[in-house]
Amino acid sequence: MGLTHLDKGGKIKMVDVTEKRSTEREATAQGSVYMKATTLSLIRDKALPKGDVIAVARIAGILAAKKTSDLIPLCHPLNVTSVNVTISIDKEENRVKVEAKAKTIGQTGVEMEALTAVSVAALTIYDMCKAVDKEMTISDIMLMEKRGGKSGEFRRSKMPK
Repeated sequence: MGLTHLDKGGKIKMVDVTEKRSTEREATAQGSVYMKATTLSLIRDKALPKGDVIAVARIAGILAAKKTSDLIPLCHPLNVTSVNVTISIDKEENRVKVEAKAKTIGQTGVEMEALTAVSVAALTIYDMCKAVDKEMTISDIMLMEKRGGKSGEFRRSKMPK
């Protein structure tokens, strides 16, 4: 299969989804923000000067999913019907894990919305904590699973190294 965002002459185009059938679609993505143990404790204790990092990052992720087509040039604007952002603290790995699940009924998938939600939530965590830890690392942002549409289901079988 060729790249769908190129026309026969090699020019960039938006994919035409006019003839695609509307179906229920869902995608889940995840990512991590690695940090110092002291930073993780400040997040857990809600002791950072900017406030409740997890609550703000969750809202930022939801908003980002709804604005994906404003950020990614060739994404179709979607009527996102649900976005759920889950943020958890992993003390063993000194990280905050972000997971986003997006849903819609439409002609194209919500993978980019889930990935954008994770990315912006992770960036928000970084922004809120950078005064105390500039060495944080945002990584492992990936699609975990998706369902719906012509290409069917995808479930990540193993984590990348």
